[in-house]
Amino acid sequence: MKAEPAQQIRLLDLQAIDSRLAQLAHRIRSLPELTEIQRLDTRLTELRDRLAVAATELSDLDREQRKAESDVDQVRSRSERDTKRLDAGRVSSPKELEGLQSEIASLRRRQEELEEIVLEVMERREATEARSADLDKEIAAAEADREAAEERRSAAVIDIQADQAAEADRRARVSADVPADLLALYTKLRDQYDGVGAAALRYGRCDGCKLALSTAELGRLRSAPADEVLRCEDCRRILIRTDESGL
Repeated sequence: MKAEPAQQIRLLDLQAIDSRLAQLAHRIRSLPELTEIQRLDTRLTELRDRLAVAATELSDLDREQRKAESDVDQVRSRSERDTKRLDAGRVSSPKELEGLQSEIASLRRRQEELEEIVLEVMERREATEARSADLDKEIAAAEADREAAEERRSAAVIDIQADQAAEADRRARVSADVPADLLALYTKLRDQYDGVGAAALRYGRCDGCKLALSTAELGRLRSAPADEVLRCEDCRRILIRTDESGL
């Protein structure tokens, strides 16, 4: 393949732009805000799961409290009914009187036990409500942190995209100076070799693979026509001769 030396030199400008574009794309993919957002998403999922568990516990405690209070009401009603019978003097038999008094005492003890259960459930519910309130605050704080991180990420992406647009404009201008066949070869090699399709020959060393060329290869390059498109014998990238090539 043939191309004027100045056109070959333009490949180095194009390679520099493409390397810059690759760096900018990498910056977008590796913004620290992305890691922070991912961490906060994980944290929010954990907090919301814990809040859902607390909500289920509250629902269960509500049912448990209603049942305990209902049991208290039933025992209290029965105790009040028996007490009224006793106070009204409707029981004349000593044995029946003794039995009624015993039942009233038993009902009062049962009422006290059930009231203790209600208090215990209420205490557990209060603790669960406090835990839910704390989780709500943590979720709100994490959501605010995530929103702030997302805003920082968006601002950073906008800045990087502005740089990308400027580099893309430069690339279009530089590409116009490179013959189509040379540009196609460069593009193919760039895609094949880690984003580097053209490299300068600098003091007998390829800037692409960083290897020194053999004496015989340097001799061949020294005698090659100026418009001949050269390739590195080791990495096969396009090799550009410059004033610093050492030929």
